[in-house]
Amino acid sequence: MVADKAGNEDKHDVLRSTQTVIKNALDKLGYSQEVYDLLKEPLRMMTVRIPIRMDDGSIKIYTGYRAQHNDAVGPTKGGVRFHPGVTEKEVKALSIWMSLKCGIVDLPYGGGKGGIVCDPREMSFRELENLSRGYVRAISQIVGPTKDIPAPDVFTNSQIMAWMMDEYSRIDEFNNPGFITGKPLVLGGSHGRESATAKGVTICIYEALKKKGIDIKGAKVVVQGFGNAGSFLAKFMHDAGAKVIGISDAYGALHDPKGLDIDYLLDRRDSFGTVTKLFKNTITNKELLELECDILVPAAIENQITEENANNIKAKIVVEAANGPTTLEATKILTDRNILLVPDVLASAGGVTVSYFEWVQNNQGYYWSEEEVEEKLQKVMVKAFNNVYETSQNRKVDMRLAAYMVGVRKMAEASRFRGWI
Repeated sequence: MVADKAGNEDKHDVLRSTQTVIKNALDKLGYSQEVYDLLKEPLRMMTVRIPIRMDDGSIKIYTGYRAQHNDAVGPTKGGVRFHPGVTEKEVKALSIWMSLKCGIVDLPYGGGKGGIVCDPREMSFRELENLSRGYVRAISQIVGPTKDIPAPDVFTNSQIMAWMMDEYSRIDEFNNPGFITGKPLVLGGSHGRESATAKGVTICIYEALKKKGIDIKGAKVVVQGFGNAGSFLAKFMHDAGAKVIGISDAYGALHDPKGLDIDYLLDRRDSFGTVTKLFKNTITNKELLELECDILVPAAIENQITEENANNIKAKIVVEAANGPTTLEATKILTDRNILLVPDVLASAGGVTVSYFEWVQNNQGYYWSEEEVEEKLQKVMVKAFNNVYETSQNRKVDMRLAAYMVGVRKMAEASRFRGWI
């Protein structure tokens, strides 16, 4: 039984599965083993220890990470998550995904990622500020607007980015808004950044619906997860005339075949995106994933659709808003069943795209309107979707492998031209 559990964990190892698809993508593109050896792990991985004085006067030591996958194309870019489940392996895998996302939407970046092992839900505002500043002090030598640009991720937000920017500016001894993205508007943030990931997913949903010949009006949508991306997405779908028949959070799921009142749910949810505790007639996350619908959007955590439940998925389209919600075995099952799977590295690339827009605005000191940002995001995401879809059709591969092929090429070519390989 123990061996079986270990085997199952190995199968769902996000770093290993990412490396497997990268190897397949590079093989399909005709690159050598040396290219894979360079790209299978981050170029740099920093582990830091951050001592923080807590409100009760005690000192607690937190562990933090920063991975920089590949900077051949340009500075690395990626979020910082505060979560009790952060691991070195996860941060490495996420930095590789960021490289792929940047390649897919054609940004002049490589991938980076950071994380601190903590539970921000159990920390005071002051403790969070001290931790945010302590993290920046610990990694300050390897980050910066031309080196590595952090951003928000799980359980981090614009306030945390503001503290981090202020700390970096103090160390640097001048105001440096381009060091970090996802900042408040008054500190050089960009319009549209908060909802950018959900906007990017929405654009991918529209493009996928076109391919399947389905109208958005009346389309049945299920969204797993009601955090930042999931809640914005449910609202965008609801406002477009789709029926959001199911949503979930960490405590359970809600289902109504006639369509849920999304505005009511948004109004009632707490700051961590939980709302199902207010209802008696809930269903399980497992039942939610297997509801009959047109579009299923996993927007929660990794490994939600596996070989165990992939044959029970009744959606026509699966669009991954979360990182790694579908295993490789499940990807094959869904593709064989003619379910259009839009992979995470494409669908959730709206966040890094608008982060890039924010960095550009900071660098030039000229800021765009929300309409300009949305127009630019629309162009980037539609082009990226069609590029991946056409690669999938022409090469006769699933959408995930096609996305990796598109995403890895720029990095491999930049590394080759630099003479690294």
